Amino acid sequence: MRAATHADSRGPERTRQRLLDEACRLFAMHSFAGTSLQMIADTLGVTKAAVYHHFKTRDDILTAVIQPAIEEMHAIIAAAEAQRTPTARADAMLSGLVDLTVKHRGLIAMIGTDPGVTSALQSHPDVMELFRRPGELMALDGSAEAEINATLALAGIATTASSPVMQHHDADVLRHHLLAAGRRILGLRARKP
Repeated sequence: MRAATHADSRGPERTRQRLLDEACRLFAMHSFAGTSLQMIADTLGVTKAAVYHHFKTRDDILTAVIQPAIEEMHAIIAAAEAQRTPTARADAMLSGLVDLTVKHRGLIAMIGTDPGVTSALQSHPDVMELFRRPGELMALDGSAEAEINATLALAGIATTASSPVMQHHDADVLRHHLLAAGRRILGLRARKP
């Protein structure tokens, strides 16, 4: 009897995760703006009320979808900020960002290519600030050149990792080459394997 109670208590958690997974799939297929709560419910074979039980709006779903990556980004930024020198901060930020981007390729693609997602995230100033901070940490001396190089590295990493034509590459191979390219762009010393 006790095991059944434990299993039942995880049911809403599993349902919530199924909703998030299906929402991600539909966002990727139909775009954020093109996906309704009703579509999510229909695909899962549940009522719209069941979706509302977990999420009141698509924006709530989007927030829940990106939350794990946001928490990881906070930790990466904190670790980079804890470094003593600008070079060490830039390298720590680059390394953490590459790991995050490779891990969350699909999410990065959705954020970077869906104008509806971009628009929805603009209503979250904390998230937008979180997107700005890596570039600040990677711009070694604050010069125009350093800022442009940091932006180039950030955009290149995100675009390359999330590109459908790069999906055949193993995560470790992708990570290695993105780090090497990022270090070259930022003017950081290459690390030996």
